[in-house]
Amino acid sequence: MSLVFNFTCLSFRVSFVLHFSFLADLASAMRLHEQIAQATLRFTDWQYTESSESKSPSPTEIARYIDHTLLKPDATEQNIRKLCDEAVEYSVKTVCVNSSWIPLCVDILSKYAPTVAPIAVIGFPLGAGLTSAKVAEAKLAIEAGAKEIDMVIQIGQLRSKEWGYVYNDIQQVCSACGSIPLKVILETCMLTKDEIIAACVICREVGVAFVKTSTGFGGGGAKLEDVALMKAVVGERIQVKASGGIRTYRDAVKMFNAGARRIGASATVAIVTAGT
Repeated sequence: MSLVFNFTCLSFRVSFVLHFSFLADLASAMRLHEQIAQATLRFTDWQYTESSESKSPSPTEIARYIDHTLLKPDATEQNIRKLCDEAVEYSVKTVCVNSSWIPLCVDILSKYAPTVAPIAVIGFPLGAGLTSAKVAEAKLAIEAGAKEIDMVIQIGQLRSKEWGYVYNDIQQVCSACGSIPLKVILETCMLTKDEIIAACVICREVGVAFVKTSTGFGGGGAKLEDVALMKAVVGERIQVKASGGIRTYRDAVKMFNAGARRIGASATVAIVTAGT
């Protein structure tokens, strides 16, 4: 009798916990949908206008915001060494590479420019892999020495309005990163304005470090209006990285003035030596 009673109580507790968990998940999902709906409505008529009081950081100053980038699949060890040499010479913020090159970058930068961080891309460039694969790749990249992680959002799930999936995908990678800053690549050239807003709301709710415009492999790059919109949606706690198609100092300054506080560029040398 006692055994039956205890089993019944245990079953009730398990049922209650599962029911409570379901309700909590449902409440979170409803809250996320509401946040996205409110943000979409708020920015319905939003338009970007370049300020007449724009700042003009010098080429040397803009270098401190640059992720010097080489993500081509045919990049060689010699190419990566050159990337790191340029990063050292021009005092950029980071070098951004595919994760297999992180150990080499760590070796070079730790000797010659310990303030330049090696960072890795995850789920790149499609973002369509399993969340568990992204988590594993992020952990391995961090173990190899990556100091920041740039992950690609699940674009198809975002466009399907599967907000919960997208949230979970980002949240699990963010959790795996721990104290390592996570940037989320939206691939804005493939998204509508409302989809950009939704992605930014999700990233804001997760609490990532940056939202990022592009992979550079999606057929389009950073646009000023997208950078400004992203910054307006995520607010002050989260920063914006502009990447893709930024080839000149003027391009970089415009992105900075639109709200970007990190610039992803492969044309770093041309940007930081402008006017010299």
